[in-house]
Amino acid sequence: MEFVVLPDCPAGAAAVGRLRATRRVDHASGRPWIVGDWPEAEAVVVQAGPRRMVVLGHTRLDETAAAAALGRLRSLHDVDSLASRLPGAVHLAVSLDGRTRVQGSAVGVRQIFTAVVDGVTVAASGVEPLLRLTGAGLDETVLAARLLAPGGPPWPLAQRPVRRGVEALTTGHWLELDTDGRARQTRWWELPEPSLTLAQGAAAVRSALDDAITSRVAAGGTLSADLSGGLDSTSLCFLAHAAGADLVTYHVMPIDSANADTMWAHRAAECLPAARHHTLSADRAENLFDVGYTADLVGAAPEGPSTWASGLAHIQDLAKRATAEGATLHLTGFGGDELFGRMPACAWSLARATPVDGLRLVNRYRLANRWPWRATVRSLLDRSTFTQNLGRVAARIDAPPPPVDEPDFGWVFAPRMPAWATPDAVAAVRALLTDAATEGPGPLDADRARHQALASLVFEGTTVRQVNTALGDTGITWDAPFLDDRVVEAALATRIDQRLLGGRFKPLLTSAARGLVPADILGRRDKGEFSAEAFRGLARNRARILELCEDSQLARLGLIDPAAFRSAVLNPGPMSHHLQPIDTTVACESWLRTHPETYPMPPARNTPTGEHR
Repeated sequence: MEFVVLPDCPAGAAAVGRLRATRRVDHASGRPWIVGDWPEAEAVVVQAGPRRMVVLGHTRLDETAAAAALGRLRSLHDVDSLASRLPGAVHLAVSLDGRTRVQGSAVGVRQIFTAVVDGVTVAASGVEPLLRLTGAGLDETVLAARLLAPGGPPWPLAQRPVRRGVEALTTGHWLELDTDGRARQTRWWELPEPSLTLAQGAAAVRSALDDAITSRVAAGGTLSADLSGGLDSTSLCFLAHAAGADLVTYHVMPIDSANADTMWAHRAAECLPAARHHTLSADRAENLFDVGYTADLVGAAPEGPSTWASGLAHIQDLAKRATAEGATLHLTGFGGDELFGRMPACAWSLARATPVDGLRLVNRYRLANRWPWRATVRSLLDRSTFTQNLGRVAARIDAPPPPVDEPDFGWVFAPRMPAWATPDAVAAVRALLTDAATEGPGPLDADRARHQALASLVFEGTTVRQVNTALGDTGITWDAPFLDDRVVEAALATRIDQRLLGGRFKPLLTSAARGLVPADILGRRDKGEFSAEAFRGLARNRARILELCEDSQLARLGLIDPAAFRSAVLNPGPMSHHLQPIDTTVACESWLRTHPETYPMPPARNTPTGEHR
């Protein structure tokens, strides 16, 4: 699915001749509004006189009620009431009296990007059509920030594309395009207050997940799904089965014999006899640490490099297997850890939400992680703001990684530039982070733990979106129901002390899935660990990764010392976190080799005529 949203003005209409599209919806004026390619089953167009509303994605919409609500709107701000009730993760656009509102989903599975074209702002569901309209060049500083490990740059830089002049809509905001092609952002989505008890939260999560899965199953066809053996993916499989899906599951056996995932996955599969289950060998060639973007993926990641690129071989292989089974949608458990597990800052938030019980739970964390008392108390007493914390993180990006036994309850994960990054690259990224601290939108939530959860969910949403861009025309879409707006709201509206009840693993999820997932499976209390896969993948692909050191494009840009990078690939160190900066560097280097700096303007050609459905 890809589309461009044009303002209702002559300059906006002029851009349509340079777009590749098979479908089009017009403003009431007759000018083109939404132009692109999307499955007919995933689009609903609602009209009320001259007003238009388009919803793109898997959702459930009462068109009659939506048309009545559209007719009653006094302004684009009133669309909030419609948007806040839609299940699923969708794009929503409204054309009202010449003005347009467009937005994606809360954590960016569905995102909106903007660029200025011929003096007017144009919006799109992805970066590629904007590159074709603008020929935007590479932003080397943003690219350098993608070297940060683990996981790349923190919020609010995580979503910024590496192309100059192309911007991502800020999380939780909608975009207005007026009749002159001017744009502004308005915040509309925020988490509800964390007021629900465990029982209330579990009921809300179960209801939201039922809606999320039902809206996907209702589209028909075969669903494939990860069945890792963990609680997150297992719960989704049971939900899909209960909704009547024609279900195909895939389990990848872990290398480490101490990892119990396969036992739990097989136990779950035995309880889902109607589904077709596949187990993939731990030793198969497609592994979780490959060379990233390859020649068959030229231009497939227009937003920029991402750390998940090392798993592209696995994702592509799984897509081929699932489509051969007839699947058009693949479910993953992305987002489950953030919603139902423990974020680093949870100890800080727990101590303030419920001082007595919270501190008891924090002490359990301290003992389990072997945190020193002094360091734990110091972190708990920290009162820094988001801006101050991000500024401190910026100052330390070239420092050695913090000790593994030292707690960090700050707002921001503490990323580091690789040891082989050049001083110029470090200075540029530090300045970028410092500017973001002082000029950015601030935290995603006033509570540290909820901010961290949302920031990590935005990362997961970005991953799902970018995977689908890379998969392109394979015929299957990666989907993550835990990232739906309503599911996120239900989970994070539950009080933190209830979400993290002592002595239980993911109590909110297990309570929500009770009666659906067998009790013995819900009783699992651990997670699989996969560092062995990363080390074996590096060993198998070392020669191919070393080839990236030859005539390095990152070195040509002055961002890395290729000799130092080569040395790290040959001797990465014994711990899994030693592989993380190698991962980000491989992603950036392979991306540069498969993505040109500019996109040529396609010649003007005939475009589809206006349609309403």
